[in-house]
Amino acid sequence: MLMEGCQGKPRTPTIVEKICPQCGNVIELFSIDTQMPCEHCGFVAYNDTLSCVQWCEHARKCVGDEMYEKMMEIAAKQRAEVEEERRKKKGEVA
Repeated sequence: MLMEGCQGKPRTPTIVEKICPQCGNVIELFSIDTQMPCEHCGFVAYNDTLSCVQWCEHARKCVGDEMYEKMMEIAAKQRAEVEEERRKKKGEVA
């Protein structure tokens, strides 16, 4: 499914570790996973290494339509979360 010449994706998936912001548990996900729930509390961690899909003109062809749509949805959620945090810090949201 991945394009042969794509330099943005590793050929062999790697394990990414994230710390759950709710409970501090280590969340392990493969570099090709889009999201993974924490085994301890259920918090969903998103793979933020997916950014090449947001700017690469070949992304849809590279990862396929279904995965492209999922990854763009995750990127939109992440942008909304960052914007909400920014508003909270400025006191715009109660």
